[in-house]
Amino acid sequence: MPEQTQGADEARTPLGHTADQARVLQVVQPFLLGLMDGSVSTLAPLFAAAELTGSTHDAFYVGLAASVGAGISMGLAEALSDDGKISGRGNPWTRGAITALGTIIGGMGHTLPFLLTDLRTALLLAYVIVVLELVAIAWIRYRYMQSPLGKTILQVIGGGGIVFVIGLLLGRLGGGE
Repeated sequence: MPEQTQGADEARTPLGHTADQARVLQVVQPFLLGLMDGSVSTLAPLFAAAELTGSTHDAFYVGLAASVGAGISMGLAEALSDDGKISGRGNPWTRGAITALGTIIGGMGHTLPFLLTDLRTALLLAYVIVVLELVAIAWIRYRYMQSPLGKTILQVIGGGGIVFVIGLLLGRLGGGE
C-alpha cells in the first residue's frame, strides 16, 4: 500500500492529484522543460557565433534569435502535445506559455553578457552564468521532481557541457583562423 503523505481531507483534482502535484505538473514541469531547453539549445549557436565573428553584437543577436525562436517552438510543442485532459497537466496554452517563457529566460541568461563590448569579458561572464543556470536546473529537478541530486547534477551539467563544447569547437573550426 502506498505511503500517504497528505491529510485525508486534502482536496484532489479529478485525476487524483493533490494541489501541489497539480502545480508541479502544470507550472513547474513546463517551466523546467523550457528552462532546460533554452539554457542548453542556445549554447552552441551563441558560442559558435561569438567564436566565428569575434563580435559581441553579432553573438547577442544570434542568442536573442535562438532564445525567442526556441521559446516559440517549445511553447507550441508543449501546447500541442497534450490537451491536459487525460494527463491532468492543465490548460495546454497556459503550459505552452509557461514553457515559452522558461525557454526564453533560459536562453537569454547567458546571452545578456554579449551586450558588453569586450568579447573576453562577455565570454567569461556568460561561462559563469551557464554554470549557474545548469546548477539552478539541477536544483529545481531535485527539489520539485525528486531526482537524486548527484545524478541530476551530472546529467544536467554533463549534457550542457557537451553542447557548450560543441558550440565552441564549431565556432573555432568555422573561423578558419
